[in-house]
Amino acid sequence: MDLIEISPNAKPPVAKITDFGQYRYETKRKASVAKAKAHVTETKSVQVKIGTGDHDQQLKAKRIAEWLEEGHRVKIDLFLWGRYKYMEQGFLKERLDRFMKIIPAEYKIADPVKKSPKGFTTTIERVAGSKVQKPKILPEEKKEAKKKNKVEEVKETKSKKKSLDDLLDVGMI
Repeated sequence: MDLIEISPNAKPPVAKITDFGQYRYETKRKASVAKAKAHVTETKSVQVKIGTGDHDQQLKAKRIAEWLEEGHRVKIDLFLWGRYKYMEQGFLKERLDRFMKIIPAEYKIADPVKKSPKGFTTTIERVAGSKVQKPKILPEEKKEAKKKNKVEEVKETKSKKKSLDDLLDVGMI
């Protein structure tokens, strides 16, 4: 048995009589369990260009929202090449801000917009306790959408049937 000093800075200091090998084994085990439970945050990166279409921007914004929900930081780059590098900085920053506004999650700016070698960049991170904002669809809108889908399906089947009837009349079938 060994006398092990557990916390020397306490008043009075705490000591324990136990097997030193057993004590080292337990502390390593506790540390490994704590490490396994710890969530490592990564910095994910998204690159947006001046000519990126609206739909692509929405897809990227949705992916950013997922990453923020997982607890990661996200670095957003407005990639500039060629003549785009010499455009007015106010316009370029506004373009980056416009993209950031369509992100469907609450976030805070961890690193403000600044000039980088490839263009402009900023870093955002999740606001603690926030969730992704999903578009709300009212029950009435759901019913209308189902009715439209049914009507479209009926029209498609009718048009196919007419074309087959036409082929029969012509004698091709």
